[in-house]
Amino acid sequence: MLRGLVRFLALPPTAVRCKSNLDYSRFPVLQESDIEETFMRGSGPGGQAVNKTSNCVFLRHLPTNITVKCHTHRLASKNRVEARKLLLEKLDVHLNGEHSIAAQVKAQEQRKSTERRRRQEKLQEMKKSWQDRERTDGGTKSTDKE
Repeated sequence: MLRGLVRFLALPPTAVRCKSNLDYSRFPVLQESDIEETFMRGSGPGGQAVNKTSNCVFLRHLPTNITVKCHTHRLASKNRVEARKLLLEKLDVHLNGEHSIAAQVKAQEQRKSTERRRRQEKLQEMKKSWQDRERTDGGTKSTDKE
């Protein structure tokens, strides 16, 4: 069970969307000995059920002192998994900077957007040239028929 969990935590959720052309060789591996884990009471909407249970997870990566607090689910086990994902993403950005998975995905989306914009402009230019040609050809064709 733990082996599958570690493999699941090793890849960020963005890896499922964009598998192509991403370099995971620098993605950090989380060591349990480097983590300080604390459970605390949650807050926010939900009333007494949220306020009296200690299912909010607080993780601190000891070597870098990066902290993550996660209280998105009602179950502590789901919050633990989610907090580890968040910590891995933060660690990746901290350690790798522009080579992090998030930066690679952002650059890939930027390239896609630029390419989409270029294709749209090319199509608009082709439409405009076709319309100009039709206007000029349309006047000559009507005089040829008469």
